[in-house]
This record gives sequence, structure tokens and C-alpha cells, in this order.
Amino acid sequence: MMEKIIDTITVAGLYDLKETIGADLFEGITYPWEVLPLIHDFIIRLGNSLPEELYERRGENIWVAKTAKVAPTACLNGPLIVDEEAEIRHCAFVRGNAIVGKGAVVGNSTELKNVVLFNKVQVPHYNYVGDSVLGFKAHMGAGAITSNVKSDKTLVLVKGAGFAIETGLKKMGAMLGDHVEVGCNSVLNPGTVIGRHSNIYPTSMVRGVIPANSIYKKCTEIVEKREA
Repeated sequence: MMEKIIDTITVAGLYDLKETIGADLFEGITYPWEVLPLIHDFIIRLGNSLPEELYERRGENIWVAKTAKVAPTACLNGPLIVDEEAEIRHCAFVRGNAIVGKGAVVGNSTELKNVVLFNKVQVPHYNYVGDSVLGFKAHMGAGAITSNVKSDKTLVLVKGAGFAIETGLKKMGAMLGDHVEVGCNSVLNPGTVIGRHSNIYPTSMVRGVIPANSIYKKCTEIVEKREA
């Protein structure tokens, strides 16, 4: 059982790599948090290879697809790739080291730092997403944030039932699998991993591994989804 849960929090268990321009970043990687120290250099390599007829270079190491929409009040810092049909809304703050996938939405006053957003991700209202990977069509409700540093500043562990995996990272937010839904004003604590197709209730405080196809109501009540 433990081995089955661990398999679901690997790159293969969480993500459809056809749904990101950054698929090569995950090559040879077992757990998604392993890519966090690699994002900066990867974006620069990939950005320099993007076709000029599709992507506009803006400033230092910033590539924005010509079909993307970027509000004039948004603040963009590189390295950064904004893929096709993505939308960066009013007063969004991208601090750098970010891949924003096709059709993704980065909303009003949302802040990004050292992240990969797969295609169709939505972080549309007052979100902080740092040192995290969000899978295809993952959605964070208004005010939901990733907390990426422990209060005692020790290295982050990924903890599940009967196991703890050392990440070697001081900063790690959350790994959200494909189609994860996070309710409004929830806090995802350092080292949180949420399996595919799981839902988090609003105002939740989440820590550790949440299995795929689950509904997180509170830490003592995580139930398996039922088929309709």
C-alpha cells in the first residue's frame, strides 16, 4: 500500500508531460520537487530556442507568446516563459524562474516565484505560488497559497502514511497533480503533494501527501471520491 502511494507522487504519477512546454525539464526525474533547482537554467536554454515568429522576447530572459495576454500593470521578471493563449492579469507579480503554460491564468495580485504551471492552470485571484509545480488544469481558489519555507527553516520532508522522503530543499511549496482543485483561502504547507483529481475544501490547512482521487475535508477526514 505504501509503495502504491509513493508511486502516485512521482512525476509519472502526477503529471501528463504532454501538457507542458517544459516536459524536458522532468526528463530523468523521479519526484517533481527535484526540478526546483533546475528551473532557472532550463528556462534560459528553452527560451533561446523558441521560434521568433511565435514568441516575443521582452527584456532579459523573458519570452512571451504573441497570442498571450499580459496586462500593462503586470510585473514580469525573468527568467520567464509565458506560453500561447496564457493570460497574465492586472497587477500580477512574476518574480522570475516561472513557466506559465498554454491557456493558463495568472490573476489579479497573484505572485509567482520558481514555479512550473502546466497548461490550463488557474491561479486567478490573490494567490501566492512559490517553489511549486501545478499540473494540467489544476486550480487554486481565491486567496489559496503555497507556504514554501518551514518556520524553523529546516529542510523540507515529504511525509505520508508510513514514510518520509528527504527533499534536501529549504524551500519547497506544493506539488499539485493534474486536475487538482484547491478551495479558497487554503494554505498548502511546505512539502505538500496532492494527487491527481483530488479536491481540497476551502479554508483548509494541508500538510503532507494527499492521495489521488480524494476529498480533503480536514486532516482527520480525507475520503476517497465516489463515482457518480
